[in-house]
Amino acid sequence: MTAGSHTVANQPPPLVGYDVFGCDRALSEAVARHLPGELLDPVREELTALGRATGSEQVREWGEQANAFPPRLRTHDRYGRRIDEVEFHPAWHRLLGKSVAAGLTDAWGRPGGHVRRAAGFLVATQAEAGHGCPVSMTHAAVPALRAEPEVAEVWEPLAASRLYERELRPAAGKAGVLLGMGLTEKQGGSDLRTVTTSARPLAAAGEYVLTGHKWFCSAPMSDAFLVLARAPGGLTCFLVPRVLNDGSRNAFALQRLKDKLGNRSNASAEVEFDGTTWARRIGEEGRGLRTVMGMVAATRLDCVLGSAALMRQAVAQAVHHAAYRSAFGGPLVDKPLMRNVLADLAVESEAATVLGMRLAAAYDSGTERDLALLRIAVPAAKYWVTKRCVPVVAEALECLGGNGYVEESGLPRLLRESPLNSVWEGAGNIQALDVLRALRTEPAALDAYLREVGEARGADPRLDRAIRGLLAELADLEGIEARARRLAERMALVLQGALLVRWAPPEVADAFCAGRLGGEAGAAFGTLPHSLDLRAVVERARPAA
Repeated sequence: MTAGSHTVANQPPPLVGYDVFGCDRALSEAVARHLPGELLDPVREELTALGRATGSEQVREWGEQANAFPPRLRTHDRYGRRIDEVEFHPAWHRLLGKSVAAGLTDAWGRPGGHVRRAAGFLVATQAEAGHGCPVSMTHAAVPALRAEPEVAEVWEPLAASRLYERELRPAAGKAGVLLGMGLTEKQGGSDLRTVTTSARPLAAAGEYVLTGHKWFCSAPMSDAFLVLARAPGGLTCFLVPRVLNDGSRNAFALQRLKDKLGNRSNASAEVEFDGTTWARRIGEEGRGLRTVMGMVAATRLDCVLGSAALMRQAVAQAVHHAAYRSAFGGPLVDKPLMRNVLADLAVESEAATVLGMRLAAAYDSGTERDLALLRIAVPAAKYWVTKRCVPVVAEALECLGGNGYVEESGLPRLLRESPLNSVWEGAGNIQALDVLRALRTEPAALDAYLREVGEARGADPRLDRAIRGLLAELADLEGIEARARRLAERMALVLQGALLVRWAPPEVADAFCAGRLGGEAGAAFGTLPHSLDLRAVVERARPAA
């Protein structure tokens, strides 16, 4: 066909060939703020390299391929032997290899390790969120492994390795491993106390065989899994390797892969343990929940970071589109109403990033106050940030009009992915109830939270009023469980406001306090007071190719 009847005009160029880290001012400033000075230059160099790779056309193509060709279950080989393997597209392995090589499973015990790793996770998962699941679980498994020092001595260095080896072999013969978890069962879901998988001790100390079924097991091609089962002494944590030391396959039957709304690149399986599944106990019998909670807390923070990454990528796409697309006589980004929408989205994205990075820094500091803060702030942040992800991505999609609803834009994949983190590691009610549990049983957690938000007192009257209102809610215990969601929401908003007032540019903090704390905006995005400096907020969020 001749080109004369079909001239392409007024379309934005693809958002590729840019530094995902360097163009994210909220993230790069958080890294500079939370890292010791001597670490800043080498970490910034690492993150810049990762940001450029993530923003490249090649890595973006891998993300598309990993979702277009989802994993496939192979239960048997051609001869009828049970193999229980999952085949992934090569793009999946390339993405995993890049993230492992970037050190996204290595943070514990290293100065600034959690800030560096959190920033890298927020960058890498913007290219493709599904591969972040095994990366997250491998990183988060370390606190649980340390409950059994002999096991941690073998497995922790392999989990922290920057070498990705996809083949299933004994861990002793590999340079790096991935770790997963199997906690959820059909009858209980988030209520882990209902676990019925049983563990029978063997003659050798610490060794057991398992019988039972796990309803959700993510990334089933990982090298080993942390699993909850009932031992004679009660609910206990176990390490279940895929391949035993003699090279034989452990009894780890993959019954089927879940057909999910999003997260298509990542396999989630139902797993059967047949009574011969070998496992190594982690921690004491009867203390399984306590053992795995360190892992759960770390993966919950990754839910915050993962949602922040989805928001940032959606907002970047929306601002980029509006900067190049013209309508009604000028660029969309200059239209007052579109500018209001984009600024509102940008503020939400920055608030999520700043909160996630502050919590990562709390892991690095390890002070009593920061550890207490994590106990209450992580579930509150997980509740609220993951809840905000869906409307942010949906509104960003709308900024592209009909183009945003088309698969080629990438926004539909982000939208399908956006509800996942609110479900993973305990849905909204679980997080809100965990906030209440911290309030009731750990007074130091509330004290740490109040000290944190108190750092910003006096800087903005709307924030001060919000803090007073929160204190009034905390003082009223009548019907507290039915109000748990509202309380978790208010705690997260007040904490975000306090952090932005302290660290964000005045125009961002002003917009957040007006729209989230001051009651000066409506429920929908794009209803901020027109008198704010919205142009500066949008320009700050714009990615530069």
